Amino acid sequence: MGTRNRRIEALKTAIAQQELGSQEEILQAIAKRGFVVTQASLSRDLRLLRAVKVLGKNGRKVYELPDESSYKRVSQSRSTLEMPLTTGFESIHFSGNIAVIRTKPGYAASIAHHIDNSGVPEILGTIAGHDTIFALLTAGTMPAEAFKALTQIIPDLEQQ
Repeated sequence: MGTRNRRIEALKTAIAQQELGSQEEILQAIAKRGFVVTQASLSRDLRLLRAVKVLGKNGRKVYELPDESSYKRVSQSRSTLEMPLTTGFESIHFSGNIAVIRTKPGYAASIAHHIDNSGVPEILGTIAGHDTIFALLTAGTMPAEAFKALTQIIPDLEQQ
């Protein structure tokens, strides 16, 4: 994932975890996560995310991400990787040694990244699109074994 994508994820997480009412507050929050950006870049990022100001719990206007259920403000923080995994998965099908994983639009790259970095020996690697992941099973791995291994990575997989 590129620096800009990581910065966008940090921005989403900051807005989800805190009531941030100004761009200055947001700049400080993402700086704590290791991203120093200009106010102009932040404005572009907020516009890209369609962030809006709404009334917060204490009556103060704060930034929120519309229609992003995985980034709605939460009382208990979760890692950036956990957020898309808990709501982005939709289905999985196997064909030979390939798993085809369908996700909500925009979630495939995050889920594939998590699969690739989880160290699961049953999956050799993934290729992600916008809402589809192709996962190549390691030689000799049966679909049931891969499914079981993936349930450790994708919590929603067990709900199928």
